[in-house]
Amino acid sequence: MMQLGLHICDFNYPGGPAETGVTLAKIARAAEDAEFESITVMDHLFQIAMVGPHPDPMLEAYTTLGYLAGVTTRVNLGAMVTSAVYRPPGLMVKAVTALDVLSGGRAFLGLGAAWNEQESVALGLPFPSTAERFERLEEVLQIARQMWSPDDGPFEGKHYKLGATINSPQAVRQPHPPIVIGGSGEKKTLRLVAKYADACNIFAGPQAAHKLAVLREHCEREGRDYDEISKTTMLSFDTSDPEALLGQLRDLHDLGFTVAHGILKRSDDFEAIATLGEVIGQTSTW
Repeated sequence: MMQLGLHICDFNYPGGPAETGVTLAKIARAAEDAEFESITVMDHLFQIAMVGPHPDPMLEAYTTLGYLAGVTTRVNLGAMVTSAVYRPPGLMVKAVTALDVLSGGRAFLGLGAAWNEQESVALGLPFPSTAERFERLEEVLQIARQMWSPDDGPFEGKHYKLGATINSPQAVRQPHPPIVIGGSGEKKTLRLVAKYADACNIFAGPQAAHKLAVLREHCEREGRDYDEISKTTMLSFDTSDPEALLGQLRDLHDLGFTVAHGILKRSDDFEAIATLGEVIGQTSTW
């Protein structure tokens, strides 16, 4: 089976901020009606260049996900992906846990090392060196796993020190909300997937098969079952040619991907969402 997720990365809707909540709720309900598996948002504070101009509206991720939890009943919810350095890890795990509890067990934690220095500098967020960001990412993964376990003792890392990893209430989804690591760096990111994650998220493209082969090698070195890790991908959904999109999704499915998170030119294109519902009707039989 190939499932589809709707990745919402634009909030420049008719009616401006006063109508944003209403429009977003309509999008989420349309996605549920179309049988999308998940709805995801970006963890950015400015719009990113590949989507639109920086001044375009951008909502904070976890406030938005909490709102989406309240207007949906079935879809999984998460950020694709959360910056490991924007929030203290204990607070971030509490946020994802709260989302899971309030949504009835529909949250997941998407994590990455962060890349957007511009928004970090602009809003005074931490943005250490690449090497340190990856060190912090690994510690955040360790903290998340500890907080979602019976171990509520301290955590002592190079960058983070927690006196007690108490997390009450615990998540509804057990053993914990799925941990998804986004990115395809072969030396660090995919190694962390093999060591800590329940799923990877890799951009669809010519290198996707190679990236999965590298992940398999890391799993062998880590003693991890490669088939335990869900393979998810990110791509643009072009609904102008549903048959071509189906062919693209079939190719990704044949590589081993089971969820395709997709971006529309406009997330409030309800006709495109309905068309994707028809596509989902076919991919669900694979």
